[in-house]
Amino acid sequence: MALAEDKVREALKEVIDPELYVNIVDLGLVYLVDIGEPNDEGKHDVTVEMTMTSPMCPAGPQLVAGCKNAAESLDEVQTCEVKVVMDPPWSPDKMTDEARDHLGIF
Repeated sequence: MALAEDKVREALKEVIDPELYVNIVDLGLVYLVDIGEPNDEGKHDVTVEMTMTSPMCPAGPQLVAGCKNAAESLDEVQTCEVKVVMDPPWSPDKMTDEARDHLGIF
């Protein structure tokens, strides 16, 4: 069975922003999950494009490493490349309702 984007995004929810205590998916930091074709062993290379809440986010390296580790923890993933992008810039309107509720943003 092919690896689904939803499964990767669910794994990425394990990565919690250490300043906001909300996962990177609900914060709207994950812009793209691209799943490559399976190799001979049925494993996929995955590319994730994500952003930070600000260009100088001190948690950036921790979030990138967490994203890579979470994706690569899936049996179907061979490797994960994480690209940090700043366009479009992140804004609070990218958050899920659950993240807004957690942070008290209405």
